[in-house]
Amino acid sequence: MDIYLPIANMSVNALLIVALGGLVGILSGLFGVGGGFLTTPLLIFYGIPPSVAVASATTQIIGASVSGVMAHTKRGGVDFRMGGVMIVGGLFGSLAGAGLFRLAQASGQIDVLIGVLYVLLLGSIGALMLKDAVVALGWIKPKAAPETRRRHYRFIAALPMRWRFYASGLYVSPLAPMLLGFAAGILTVLLGVGGGFVLVPAMIYILGMAPRVVVGTSLVMIIAVSAGTTMIHSLTTRSVDIVLAALLLVGGVVGAQYGARLTTRLKPDLLRFSLSIIIILVALRMALGLTYRPDEIFSIEYF
Repeated sequence: MDIYLPIANMSVNALLIVALGGLVGILSGLFGVGGGFLTTPLLIFYGIPPSVAVASATTQIIGASVSGVMAHTKRGGVDFRMGGVMIVGGLFGSLAGAGLFRLAQASGQIDVLIGVLYVLLLGSIGALMLKDAVVALGWIKPKAAPETRRRHYRFIAALPMRWRFYASGLYVSPLAPMLLGFAAGILTVLLGVGGGFVLVPAMIYILGMAPRVVVGTSLVMIIAVSAGTTMIHSLTTRSVDIVLAALLLVGGVVGAQYGARLTTRLKPDLLRFSLSIIIILVALRMALGLTYRPDEIFSIEYF
């Protein structure tokens, strides 16, 4: 069943788009990620213009994150004060990202910018995840662990105006989480990702937050910033295709339920290894699309 996408200016198979959203939803349920970093490249591979893919994929992130926040809130796994500070930074980052997005659009380089950022980001994240997974599985021997790990970096401790974040067990300046939120906001606008796969490690290793509240707090920020990003794209870049967004959201919500059920049947370290391979393959495919060009980009047929 074909359906017309007004902003993308093309017809697509609606069932295929729903299935794509469902596939990413399953991955989200399996691996605990928003899925935006996979949704956008897959849409681009299908032929959706990169700017439309980025702007429309954020709606799926919102849907996948809401249920996660509800579950974490019930068990006290959310630091709402920390999340609020990060949201402020994220919203400012979204505005900055929208400005960069429009500049790239005006120069005609938005497709190249999105592709390069995805190759760099996915390549680095996939490589780190793969290394951690093979160590956890015992396929390679880990290096000797350091004797102690700093609570957080020195520059974090040196920032002024310290606040107490009781749920996170921190006494730090709000400027640090605000800067992290700012970076995540830029990523959300430019790449259509929630930023959780960057935020979570940063919150643990840079801020030194208690692991039990990291995921829930990051999801709070992701919901607010993704909603703001969708609004910004609608008003500034005008790249949000509501039909495409709705199809992805339907598939993603259904797929996430099945993915969550599969997590109880599969080994976590194998899941992480599988996700790292998927991420690396997507990065390689994006790199191929940026570098490879056919000998002839068009052909002429005579009738």
